[in-house]
Amino acid sequence: MADLPKKAGSRVRVRNFLETHGLAEQIHEFEQSTKTAAEAADAMGCDLGQIVKSLVVVVDGERPVVALVAGDRKGDLRAIADELSGTKAKMADADAVRAATGYAIGGVSPFALPEELPVLVDDSLLRFETVYPAAGTPSSMVRMSREELLGMCRGRVARISL
Repeated sequence: MADLPKKAGSRVRVRNFLETHGLAEQIHEFEQSTKTAAEAADAMGCDLGQIVKSLVVVVDGERPVVALVAGDRKGDLRAIADELSGTKAKMADADAVRAATGYAIGGVSPFALPEELPVLVDDSLLRFETVYPAAGTPSSMVRMSREELLGMCRGRVARISL
């Protein structure tokens, strides 16, 4: 995998993870970008809220966390900091996102993340039976049930959106 471009490496990483869970056939790849929630919902033909945004946030200047938020909501940085018993949170820059997750902005998948990286799942996603998180690139997503997402992302459900 070392010879693959970073995008291909992320694609393979997510595909391998999803294959072990019997979901690789649910990956959808597009010619157009799915970087934003609106672009992703248009590409999938689903409700904006069904898109799972993977936000990478840094708490207290040093602790990264992945916050999974419905596409029709905004991450609440104060609530995210509170969930980690922190005092301040800010969105991670591109370098911090890559360092924390191994993925590029726009393609951060909630799967195959480092074990020590906390994952929070916004309770607003519980409205949907089917959700669509990123599949490791800025032009791919995976269709899955909410329960599959919760079971595979190692996340803790919390109220972390506005």
